[in-house]
Amino acid sequence: MAIVDTTRPITGGVDTHLDVHVAAAIDSVGGLLGVESFPTTPAGYHALAGWLESFGPIERVGVEGTGTYGAGLARHLAATGIAVVEVDRPNRQERRRNGKSDELDAIEAARGALSGRAKGHAKGGTGNVEALRALLVAKRSARSIRIRTTGQLRHLVITAPDDLRARLTELTAKALITEAAALRARPGSDPVRYATKTAIVTLARRVQAINAEIAVLDRHIDTLVRATAPNLLDVYGVGADTAAILLVAAGDNA
Repeated sequence: MAIVDTTRPITGGVDTHLDVHVAAAIDSVGGLLGVESFPTTPAGYHALAGWLESFGPIERVGVEGTGTYGAGLARHLAATGIAVVEVDRPNRQERRRNGKSDELDAIEAARGALSGRAKGHAKGGTGNVEALRALLVAKRSARSIRIRTTGQLRHLVITAPDDLRARLTELTAKALITEAAALRARPGSDPVRYATKTAIVTLARRVQAINAEIAVLDRHIDTLVRATAPNLLDVYGVGADTAAILLVAAGDNA
């Protein structure tokens, strides 16, 4: 059985996934000490850190995707005082030579952290920047739904009975939403007219509801941007949305 010197510093590397993280430990000259897999749970994060520490004091850990699959692990390691380095991607030449391998990716992450090749500041996943990231996800979703819903509304207007089409077809998007949402669908002898009018009203009011959601998100985004980097808003052409995108791209290096 090989004897491991547990007094020399070691470097870790982690290839992150949705359900399982693959970790590698290397010594100060890049020698491989071990590779192991751990579940992506708080208990798994604790076990991973303990496994790395069994080889010696941890100098740093290179983690792939600290803003995505590796976010929880990166937060856990940072909270215990372990330096975390963002690893962008495994070495492509190694991948081509050896084929795709989670173990190889973890080893390359560790060696990238050891050599200094990987030196990105890990996203902490806490504070205003992470809050902005979450809000932007919700806003992008809302805007995408609004675009699709408005397109569906336009299509219904094109195929609507003549009087409805004449009333709504030439309106701007904003005016169309307002006018269509104010319609009243009443049952009558023509089921197609009633159904079409009901659908038009439903879609228009859905857009109005989405607009209200976006307005709430905008207020939150503006407040966080002003609290985090108010000078960004002084730059010509940079509004709260653009500033928030820049802050999220910069991560914790605001």
